Amino acid sequence: MESLYLIGIAVLALFAFVLAIVLFNFFGLWLRARIANAPVSLGKMVGMRLRKVPVGMIVDNRITAVKAGIEIPSDPLEAHYLAGGDVNQVILALIAADKAGISLDFNRACAIDLATKGTGKTVLEAVRTSINPKVIDVPNPAMGRVTIDGVAKDGIGAKVKARVTVRSHLDRFVGGATEETIIARVGEGIVSAIGSADSYKDVLENPDRISKAVLADVDVGDNIGAKLQSEQANADKNIAQAKAEVRRAAAVAVEQEMRAKTQEMRAKVVEAEALVPQAMADAFRSGNLGIMDYVRMKNVQADTSMRESIAGGDKPRTES
Repeated sequence: MESLYLIGIAVLALFAFVLAIVLFNFFGLWLRARIANAPVSLGKMVGMRLRKVPVGMIVDNRITAVKAGIEIPSDPLEAHYLAGGDVNQVILALIAADKAGISLDFNRACAIDLATKGTGKTVLEAVRTSINPKVIDVPNPAMGRVTIDGVAKDGIGAKVKARVTVRSHLDRFVGGATEETIIARVGEGIVSAIGSADSYKDVLENPDRISKAVLADVDVGDNIGAKLQSEQANADKNIAQAKAEVRRAAAVAVEQEMRAKTQEMRAKVVEAEALVPQAMADAFRSGNLGIMDYVRMKNVQADTSMRESIAGGDKPRTES
């Protein structure tokens, strides 16, 4: 009995020790979440610790979301963290979108966050540029250039500096153009507009023509990355079609060459056949061919022609 009593005390002591450790590590977070009306159970906190999820970050972000009027359980936050996402960015983006009246739910924000991972973009940046358009200098002074140079048709160059206002569209943010792509496309449009001007004076008198040319060439709201890929695919298709046309032309040339060679060989055959009567005449004159030999040869030819006619072959040939 005493041994059972000691075992029971040991078990209770162990349980109390574990409970003390849990309370010591998580009671503060649990109490903070409870006071903020964003409760997270101690069992979930222990599970997060076992899954190596930062409990404090999950609890703090849940408290932030609940205080902002967005109810998000701890489980989706933990799942997004385990998927490699940035929970802080997602919560801040949701709050910013909610305050600005932009439709953005948690799953969509997580999808944008995961899709833009490692690209230099963030879901928070997408929401911010949807609310406050971003101004981009073209060219970027950080790249060592302050103007874009173009030459008009009269041979005089013009230096242009532009500023582009960009507003993000959340539906097309993933896969859309980066800042570098926008600068490159706008610069290309500027050079094209200057190059199509008859004189540099036209550019100076009507700078708005550059804006119109750029807007006609670049729609910043479109998925420019996808457009570039489409243009590259069309270029590859045209190259493949050109190569196929070259191969077809080569095949036609070979076919024509073979036909010419066939005609040449037929001409040689006809030429050789034309020499037969002359050879026979020479044989008669030299005595190598007698009249009876000639009659037998004609009989053989006639017999052969008759057999071919009966068999349904070619029509009998007439000798010269």
